[in-house]
Amino acid sequence: MQIGFVRAAVVLGLLAVVGPFAIDLYLPAMPEIVRDLNTDDAAVHMTFTVYFIAFGLAQMIYGPLADRFGRKMPVFIGLVVFIAGSALCAAAPDVSTLTIGRFVQALGAAAPMVIVRAVVRDLHTGSRATRLMALVMLVISISPMLAPLTGSVIIQFGSWRLIFGVLAVLAFAAMVQMAFLLPETLPPERRARIDAVAMIRSAVYLLRDARFMGLTLISGFSLASFFVFIAAAPLVYMSHYGLTPTGFSLVFALNAVGFFASSQFAATFGERFGMGRVALLAVCGFAAATSLLFVLVWSGIDDLPVLMALLFLGNTCLGQVIAPTMVMSLEEHGEHAGMASSLGGTFQMVSGGVMILICSPFFDRTPLPLVGAVAACALTALIIALLTLRPARHHNAPA
Repeated sequence: MQIGFVRAAVVLGLLAVVGPFAIDLYLPAMPEIVRDLNTDDAAVHMTFTVYFIAFGLAQMIYGPLADRFGRKMPVFIGLVVFIAGSALCAAAPDVSTLTIGRFVQALGAAAPMVIVRAVVRDLHTGSRATRLMALVMLVISISPMLAPLTGSVIIQFGSWRLIFGVLAVLAFAAMVQMAFLLPETLPPERRARIDAVAMIRSAVYLLRDARFMGLTLISGFSLASFFVFIAAAPLVYMSHYGLTPTGFSLVFALNAVGFFASSQFAATFGERFGMGRVALLAVCGFAAATSLLFVLVWSGIDDLPVLMALLFLGNTCLGQVIAPTMVMSLEEHGEHAGMASSLGGTFQMVSGGVMILICSPFFDRTPLPLVGAVAACALTALIIALLTLRPARHHNAPA
């Protein structure tokens, strides 16, 4: 199946950005949502919890569907579900309805995220596949920087409900351009039947593999720290420090810049020093920066520049953790790559949702609970990394 490289990157990039935009676009509107729906912070944090959990679990469904029925139909189904969820969020009379809408949104948003990877594999192999995926990931990496800024602009022209209308339009645009610009990349003769027994066996095999689970949980708790930050930071920055929605968006973008800029060098450092060594050192740096921040805030140092600097340093280290651990978790399981990828994505998203659920009762719009939760995730990831990546088990050191 031949399709222009640039066209494929644009189409797949727009598809892949739907889910991340749905996470970050309404961050600047969180205080307004709390006031408008006459609710509390914990209830609004629950909209993140259900999104991450539903997004993670739904990934286990769309992969097999895409192998059985082709790539385009599951994406269309997912985007229609996403649009329905967005409409429900936009019309929500209370926070319970908003939470249900976010759950529905996530069920739909998982489809393009899963199937983009499959389409890349259909179109190219080797270096061209790597180049195409890198372009798609570049689009995804920009979204946490642009989405809050875009959201802060949207609420200048309307209420927070308009944000969900914009998300519905974005999903519809992705659906239209996929319909006309991207052909079906999995022909009928290559489609596989759904074998539930084989899927269960593969999942059980991976769940019993200590190294796979260790690497998956390292990336899961590392990303959970970022998801906890996403859920709590808007209210801390805008209520406690008095930033405007635009000011918060710029500060939030700074952390995203550190994370994604650093991640671009993960492959180079991994080839030179070994992926296991890079990941372990990065987790150590991540835990050190966030633990120091917690100690400073706990001791009474409530200073926004200090908070920004140490979170930036921690997230820069975090950028060297996610990619290496994901690669290492898959490299020894080629015959189970599809299930390993799905399980990895599920654990990452569900870990984030569960950590938000656990930490949300402690969030009080001050920085201490936020940095405490981030440091707890980092230290948990460090403990698992020390058990999983210690030198005796290091498989990736350079010769």
